[in-house]
Order: sequence, then structure tokens, then C-alpha cells
Amino acid sequence: MRRIIESISNIWKIPDLRRKILYTLLFITAYRFGGHIPLPGINLTALREYFAGGMAGPLQLYDLFVGGALRRATIFATGIMPYITASIILQLLGAVIPYFQELQKMGEEGRRKINQYTRYGALIIAALQGWGMIMYLRGLEGPAGKVVAISDLSFILLGVLSLTTGAAIIMWLGELITEKGIGNGMSILILVGIIARLPNAAYQEFVLLKEGGRSIVELIFIIIGIVLFTMAAILLTQGSRY
Repeated sequence: MRRIIESISNIWKIPDLRRKILYTLLFITAYRFGGHIPLPGINLTALREYFAGGMAGPLQLYDLFVGGALRRATIFATGIMPYITASIILQLLGAVIPYFQELQKMGEEGRRKINQYTRYGALIIAALQGWGMIMYLRGLEGPAGKVVAISDLSFILLGVLSLTTGAAIIMWLGELITEKGIGNGMSILILVGIIARLPNAAYQEFVLLKEGGRSIVELIFIIIGIVLFTMAAILLTQGSRY
């Protein structure tokens, strides 16, 4: 423990590393702050009750990766999924289209152009995803009433614009973390989104255990499964083929 404390204290003695850590924390704070700015025209009480009632289905998993931004209907509800999708599409295009194959061989200049195309593609995907989310929210109704208080064309346009802008800000923050902070910015934002949901998930498990909805044996198996899955992910990431 003493060695760990000394290692942490030594980190702050290196100016460049200290600056990168502070930048990373600053950008993460901005990301979390944006994840609490709701879209206009949303009945947040009805939306919370809708998710609390377990009616969201598979979207609960998506909400986990965006740090609960979907259940709060915030401007960051699209998360970094548009950027990831655009990156995958560009990689696939690089395997079948000669132009993108040439870009991949052009070194730094080619990577710069690919990144630019990725940003453009991410914005288009974010707009489409934002439109889908707005249509989804318009159809929701919980015990407290409809989720969307005013469902007209202005709400749709403003909602899509807000979500697309939020996706652009997330991309910008991720790139800033990569450039000025520590590690890969997009990966860190995904991690932050998942960690942000852990306290609430732990509380829900405690409530289930207390009310008899979950046995202690089931909880132990869940914890073991999480640990094993994490270990397997680390081994796959750090492993190398001989």
C-alpha cells in the first residue's frame, strides 16, 4: 500500500503527466455535465417512471454505455456510437474501395483525411440516430403521462439538432482527451459512461437482495461472472500471438 501511495504521489511530481491528468479530468467533467442537460419538451418524471418500470427492454443496455443519458433524455443521449459506427464503416470501405485504400497508405496525411471523413459520417449517423430517438420518445407514455409534452415539428427539429450537436461535442471531447490527456479519448468516455451507472446498479442489486428478489447465491455468481469477464477481456487485450 505504501508503494502504491508513493507511486501516485510521484505522478504529480512530473509536470507533463500532471497536466495530462488534469486535462483528462476536465474533459471528463464536461462530458458528465453535458450528460445532465435534458432535451427541451421532455417530461422527465414520466421518462424516469418508464425506465424504472422496466419497460425500456434492450435500451437499458444502451443506456448503460451512455452513462444514463438516454433515461434522462439529454443532449448526449447518442453517446459515441455514431463515431464508432462511422469508424467501422470507413474501415470496411478501406477494404473494398481503392480511394480509401490509398488513403490508408498515405501515412499521416491519409489518416487526417480519414478522420475528417469519419467526423462527417458520424454527424450524419448522429442526425439519423437522433431522429430515431426523437420518434421513440414521442411514442413513450408512462404512469405520469406522455414523455414528450409538446410533440410537433419544432420539437422534432430542435431535438435532432440538439442530439447531433451533442454528438459533435462528444467527438470533440474524445479527441481532446486523446490529444492532450491520457489514453484513447473515446475508450475513456465509454468507460466513464459505464462507471457512472455502477452506483445506481449496485443500489438496485441491494434493494433486490433486501426485498428477496435476489438471493445471496445469485449475487455471488453475478460478481464472479463480472470478475471472470473482466479478466478475460484484459487477457484478450494484453495477449499476443506467437
